[in-house]
Amino acid sequence: MTRTPALLLAALAAALALPAAAQSRGEWTLGLGAHNVDPKSDNGSLDATALGLGPLPPTEVGSSVRPTITAEYFIRDNLGLEVLASLPFQHDIDIRGVGRVGSTKHLPPTVSLQYHFANASRATPFVGVGVNYTTFFSEDTTGALAGTDLSLDDSWGLAAHAGIDFAVGARSAIRLDARWIDIDTDVKVNGTRVGTANIDPLVYGAAWVVKF
Repeated sequence: MTRTPALLLAALAAALALPAAAQSRGEWTLGLGAHNVDPKSDNGSLDATALGLGPLPPTEVGSSVRPTITAEYFIRDNLGLEVLASLPFQHDIDIRGVGRVGSTKHLPPTVSLQYHFANASRATPFVGVGVNYTTFFSEDTTGALAGTDLSLDDSWGLAAHAGIDFAVGARSAIRLDARWIDIDTDVKVNGTRVGTANIDPLVYGAAWVVKF
């Protein structure tokens, strides 16, 4: 993880500073929000020698904001199992010095095991780890790759999650959170593998969370 947002550190610090109180086993939460998938700045270089283009400059994948939904079930007091889903994110793909060469959509469902540091205050920090599956689809090409067939393989990877819930009433909260997700995808042009894109984004945003 090359970039650690201040939110992750703040959540951990707050967790250590606040007295614990239980969140009950068997409870559910549902969260509705919006998040930005922000890939790291350098997503690796591709080698298109087999296509007559030679080695390419570094690839850059743009960010995307979409609505998200989470559902979490507490399997123990303070310990929840969360599933993240969203509308499809769409990303522009650029090659440095060349410009826009394509775009893709993806869905990144993620399952996380999370510990909530519940306490007597209105701020409840949490941390979690999990597994992400990302599927890519609707790849398009333009510019230097116009007319070619671009495909991105699906990806499995680890995910880390941290955030803070700010209580609004007895059964709802505003959540600020951030994730780091390990997303690596093999890139093919006209069926020929030209390398791996290391996307590894931060996913951050806000949500309204309701407890059942």
